[in-house]
This record gives sequence, structure tokens and C-alpha cells, in this order.
Amino acid sequence: MHISVATRKGLIAAAVLSFVFLPSAPGAHAVAKEIVELQTQVQQLLDQVQRLQSTLDAKMGVLQHLAEQTADTANQMTATVNALQQKLNTQNDATGGKLDTVSGQVQSLNDSVDELKARIAKLDKNLQDLQTQLQNVQTPPAQTQPGGTQPGTGATPGAGPMQGAPGASGTDQGAPAAPGAQQAPPLQETIQAGERDFNAGKYDVAQGEFQDVVHYYPLDDLAGTAEFYLGEIAYQQKDYATAIADYNQVLEGFSGNAKAPTAQLHKGYALLAEDKREEGIHELRSLMQRHPQTPEARAARNKLNGLGAKAAAAH
Repeated sequence: MHISVATRKGLIAAAVLSFVFLPSAPGAHAVAKEIVELQTQVQQLLDQVQRLQSTLDAKMGVLQHLAEQTADTANQMTATVNALQQKLNTQNDATGGKLDTVSGQVQSLNDSVDELKARIAKLDKNLQDLQTQLQNVQTPPAQTQPGGTQPGTGATPGAGPMQGAPGASGTDQGAPAAPGAQQAPPLQETIQAGERDFNAGKYDVAQGEFQDVVHYYPLDDLAGTAEFYLGEIAYQQKDYATAIADYNQVLEGFSGNAKAPTAQLHKGYALLAEDKREEGIHELRSLMQRHPQTPEARAARNKLNGLGAKAAAAH
């Protein structure tokens, strides 16, 4: 629009100058006619420029509107794609969580079956040991007296009974009594004494007391508690291999014991202390799956976070 006005002013100025400086000759009328025609042409040119400008403005408005619509459509498509991506991510996370849960349950089931097998084997061995002990108690070795006499008789082989002689009766009053088996210590008092000595730092004394519980009461649930404290003593002494073996006794033979979650937690710590990172992480994850609502599970989660490991294994 600015170019059109300047052109118009230039044409008008040229026409005026031509009119002023032209001599008033007989051909003045013809010159004036040409000026009028020139002005008419200039006006027509100005009108055409204005119409062209209007057309351009209209088209620019349409293009601008189309551009705005395209931008809005692009924004909507972007929002839709983002929402779809977020939904897909949520579904993937949910699916991954379900897979982790199912995998953890399967792993827990496998571990439980292994523990059951180990416990059955241990019970079978304990039964065999008890059976052997009972047989030894029921059939003590025969005692022979000097001179070839048998217990309860006062005669030598091939001789008749000696009337009135000492030992001639059916019982031998002078025969020494057979030594009895070692008496088992009381269970509750022994386990309590072991716990007191353990808390007092008397590990050697406590170790002997816990070993007595395991030896004399192998099938009692308190034997699992004693195995746990034996593992704790070994762990305090940095004998991690022995500690892991004792913790395994608790987890395999006494999985229902109240100390089982702590035993599994400390087993994971012992494996990590032995630089067995993968095994230790696996043990802590297994603990969280078996006992998810326990303080030991929270401690395992914190340990895994400190190691930079996920609470659940990736699949």
C-alpha cells in the first residue's frame, strides 16, 4: 500500500509539472487531453493495485487461518501421542510388575519345595540317628565277671549252683551297675542361658549351650533358634562361611521359626561380605517376596537401594 501511494504522488507531480511548463500554444488543448488520459490511466492503475492488495490481504488471512488450524491440529496430535505413550508406559509397567510378581511367586514355590525336600531328608536322618540310639539303649553290651561267670549267676560254666555262696541267688548283689547315658540338659533353661551369654558377648559359652540344644533336641523348634544364634556367633566373628551354613540350617529345617526372616537377611549380608554380590542380592529379593511385611524386608529393600539394585529382578 505504501508503494501505491508513492507511485500515485509521483505521477500526479509529473502531470502538474508538465501542465505548468508547457507553453500555451495552439496545441495546449491536445496536451491537456493527454494529461486527462494519463490521469485516468493512473487512476485505473491505482485501482488495480488496491484490488491486488485486497486480494493479497484476503489470501494472507486465509493462509494465516490455515496455519493456525494446522498448528492446533499438530498440538492436538502431539497431546494424543503423548497420552498414548504414557498409557503404553503405564501398561508396560503394570505388565512388568505382574511378571515380576508371578516370577517371584514361582521362585518362592521352588525355594519352598527345595526347603521341604531338605527338611524331609534331615528328618529322615534324625529318625535314623534316634533309632540307632534307641537300639543301643535297649541292647546294652553283656557284662562278664572275672572267672567267666555271667551276671546274675554265681557258678562257672559246667558247674552246679553253689548253695549258700555269695552271688548264688538270681541277682548278683556285688556286680557294678552299668553306666547310664549322659543326661540331656533342660531345654528352656539351656536356650535362655545361651541367649543371655550371647547378649553378654560370651560367645564361647553361648556356642556350647546352643550346640547342646541342637544335639539333644534336634527336632524341637528351639533347635532352629539355636542354629540361628550359632550363625550369629559365626557372623560376629566374621566366619561368614560357617554363618551361612548355620543360617541355611534354619531356613531349610525350620522355615517356620520366628528367626527365619532374620536368618535370611543376615545370610544375604554374609554373602555380600564374601563379595558374592549376585547371590546376596538374590537372597535379599527372595526375603522380600517371602516376608514382604516384615522389618527384615524393609531392611533388605534399603540394602538393595544402597547397592543400586532393584527390589525385583528384571525380566
